[in-house]
Amino acid sequence: MTTASTTLHGLASAKDLFALTKPRVMSLVIFTALCGLLAAPGTIHPVLGFTAILAISLGAGASAALNQWYESDIDAVMKRTSQRPLPAGRMDRETALHFGIGLSVFSVVLMGVAINWFSAAFLAFSIFFYAVVYTIWLKRSTPQNIVIGGAAGAFPPAIGWAAVTGDVTLMPVLLFAIIFFWTPPHFWALALFVNSDYSKAGVPMMPVVAGRRSTRKQIFAYSLVLAVVAVAPFALGLTGLVYGISSIILSLVFSGLSLKVAMSETFEPEDMEAEKRLFKFSIFYLFALFATVVVDRLVMA
Repeated sequence: MTTASTTLHGLASAKDLFALTKPRVMSLVIFTALCGLLAAPGTIHPVLGFTAILAISLGAGASAALNQWYESDIDAVMKRTSQRPLPAGRMDRETALHFGIGLSVFSVVLMGVAINWFSAAFLAFSIFFYAVVYTIWLKRSTPQNIVIGGAAGAFPPAIGWAAVTGDVTLMPVLLFAIIFFWTPPHFWALALFVNSDYSKAGVPMMPVVAGRRSTRKQIFAYSLVLAVVAVAPFALGLTGLVYGISSIILSLVFSGLSLKVAMSETFEPEDMEAEKRLFKFSIFYLFALFATVVVDRLVMA
């Protein structure tokens, strides 16, 4: 009986450690990093390319673990996060902290030794930005938390690019900017229909501080900025027609859905269909946009 319990506990612990890395969020990180790597000029050996993406993935997972270590009190209050390993009592905070720090160091050293130290330094900064600047400083102190903190999720494609080239040029800066300006409308669309969670936890998310009407207008405003930034690589001659047409169509749909959110007057979460549609499409939007960057590069090669 004791052996069976120990085995089950061990399996649960491994599962919870994996959950600390926020695998669903990590999938987007991996994809955008891979797109940055594949879109970069030059070539990289497949094994080294895999290693670079692995290091970026581990770095993202480390950031998520440190985020959950620090925010365990908030997660315990919010319905959608209450079953995470720490608030559910399946793991102690010290374990999460050690796991996050250990994974951070390993990911950066792996990137530096196997790829180059420029991309490793870039990865280290991205971990620091998410864990310290966003999680510890911005999250609880300003309604602009997700705006400034959005930079943390925007680093992966630029790091992927740097893994191949050893530098950063205009194109990876634009890829960074796309995710940076995509983050507020994406995250605020979610925040609108889980507003009560943030209010209960005392997190100054935009709908809590500025209200739903103001947040909806800001979502639309950011969608227009995003559209300009998304089309910029084509307008500046950095990509071809495949990306150009795709970015225009995708951004028009995104802006249209954002306009519907801006015009919405609903206040009950179950009635917020416009917000839910925008949130779901925003995920597809980013995946599709970055996929066309790679397709365009292959077509132009």
